[in-house]
Amino acid sequence: MPPSAAVRVGSPFTGLGPVFMKELSDHLSSIRMLVLTLFVIVFGAFPVASSLQQLRTVVGADAYLFLRIFTIAPEQIALPFVQALNFVIPLMAIGLGFDSVNSEFNRRTLSRVLSQPIYRDALLLGKFLGGLVTLAVALVALWLIVFGAGLLLLGLPPRGVEVARALGFLVVAIAYGGVWLAVSMLFSVVFRSTATSALCALGLWLFFFILWPMIADAITLGFVPNEIRSVDQLLSLQELSLALQRLSPGTLFTEAVIGLLNPETRTLGPMLPSQMRGAIVGAPLPLDESLLMIWPQVTGLIASMIVLFAAAYVIFQRQEVRA
Repeated sequence: MPPSAAVRVGSPFTGLGPVFMKELSDHLSSIRMLVLTLFVIVFGAFPVASSLQQLRTVVGADAYLFLRIFTIAPEQIALPFVQALNFVIPLMAIGLGFDSVNSEFNRRTLSRVLSQPIYRDALLLGKFLGGLVTLAVALVALWLIVFGAGLLLLGLPPRGVEVARALGFLVVAIAYGGVWLAVSMLFSVVFRSTATSALCALGLWLFFFILWPMIADAITLGFVPNEIRSVDQLLSLQELSLALQRLSPGTLFTEAVIGLLNPETRTLGPMLPSQMRGAIVGAPLPLDESLLMIWPQVTGLIASMIVLFAAAYVIFQRQEVRA
């Protein structure tokens, strides 16, 4: 009887727990995980150290001092901590997932695993959750290191609203990593070669990180008329450019982080002077309004992760597994 005609017995998630724990254990105990974690921590340590040295001169003058650790551009490096994470999170996620499925094919262990009371649903979801939790552990460790360094060097405890906004930033970073983990797992399902899946995932990341902003600008320029005769035309062009830019997960991550960690941010798109009437310049937004502002970006990241994982799931269900 072909696999598609087999009758399921019990929950499709039978065996999810053992697969998840096995993947999590393998990731946390692997040399690859150690190298990736050290890479993330070291790469983020330089902008954080420079930011803290710069912020020590403004202690007491800023109500959101701890949040500036994440967003301020150090004079020595000119690379904020958030931009550093925008670079390294995809690399770490791709490193965790590019061989999650095709390595099982190459070692001929997939048929042995599926011969146990474990459905393909549980196998793929367990691998994804194992990689996502591993990524979350590394990001939480980095987040705690940043806050600990801030406590030691600034000598001031963070306020409750700062901790809440920083926790929101951590959730957004995990969702962003989940998108690229799903991308790497999709290529791991499509290609049997681990090198091919890694190159395709890295190539897609480089496309969105480097090429897509230029392509989006070129597409927008194609719609620019010979003469802009109204403000509405200018706004429509800016909205088109933003819509194209937001097709990149990195843009969604950056906008969500800006809305969370810069409380003074009132909009993530173009704003007319008439929209600023009655607003106090420089006044921070409450946390709930900032969350409402970034909700579309966060939803876009989560939706992208779900769609990519669903695509990998459909392709994996249709593949033939032989001993």
